[in-house]
Amino acid sequence: MTWKTLKGDLARLGYVASDDLAMALHLSVTLGKPLLLEGAAGVGKTELAKVLATLLDTRLIRLQCYEGIDASAAIYEWNYQRQLLSIRASAENSADSEAAEDRIFSEKYLLARPLLQAIREERSPVLLLDEVDRADEEFEAYLLELLSDFQVTIPELGTIRATARPHVILTANGTRDLSDALRRRCLYSYVDYPDRETETAILKAHMPDLEARLAAQIVGVVQALRKEELEKKPGVAEMLDWAAAIAGLGINDLSDDPVTLQATLVCLLKTRADRDAVPLEVQERLVGKAA
Repeated sequence: MTWKTLKGDLARLGYVASDDLAMALHLSVTLGKPLLLEGAAGVGKTELAKVLATLLDTRLIRLQCYEGIDASAAIYEWNYQRQLLSIRASAENSADSEAAEDRIFSEKYLLARPLLQAIREERSPVLLLDEVDRADEEFEAYLLELLSDFQVTIPELGTIRATARPHVILTANGTRDLSDALRRRCLYSYVDYPDRETETAILKAHMPDLEARLAAQIVGVVQALRKEELEKKPGVAEMLDWAAAIAGLGINDLSDDPVTLQATLVCLLKTRADRDAVPLEVQERLVGKAA
């Protein structure tokens, strides 16, 4: 498979990737290297992992990162309740009690979390480490062994190596800087908001029956909105939601009913400040430019 073939396959599944992104994903799959995707929220980083799993017909394993996440949530933890029950059951038998500690730290009592699940799959899954920059810096240390050697170490059991190397995609929204050690282990691509032509292609891929003039208006307004002073610029997902809302309401021209159109902006503007920043007169200005 060439990168151009991959780009075409992604497009058939509704994901319009730039040449740079398609090449980065192709090299990641071909070389077996993790791929770090950076960019603003809503530009399609997470969606790429989902589409890749569909394209490869394999399992998607997702780890949503957050502040305070640790190994027990990401890699493994022990089933303490079962261990306790086993210890109690063997406490009355002195001969068995000496072997109880070794027994309870076995596979039977191990709870696999997403990272361990990914390396134990018989067929290479897509492992999505979503919003990795939301996790603490200490958490990155847990990831380094996996990203470089595709293995995890459990002190009680030893090192567990990948049965089939997962396709790893990491996403980051710029919440904080990632360490050089993590970046060195990954290929890299920056995913920006799409240009007008690309965004129109994305809209057409998802809503092929949408009239061309209306599609151009929708994309034009969204592109113009991103140039306004907003707390949260609308992403591609919000654009698609708005297009579906407009089509569902039977709107054929964005200038026909400004009041109704203003109500639909709930699909694009997600904070009170942003809603206040786009009153009716601003909306009409944006629609006028898009028309």
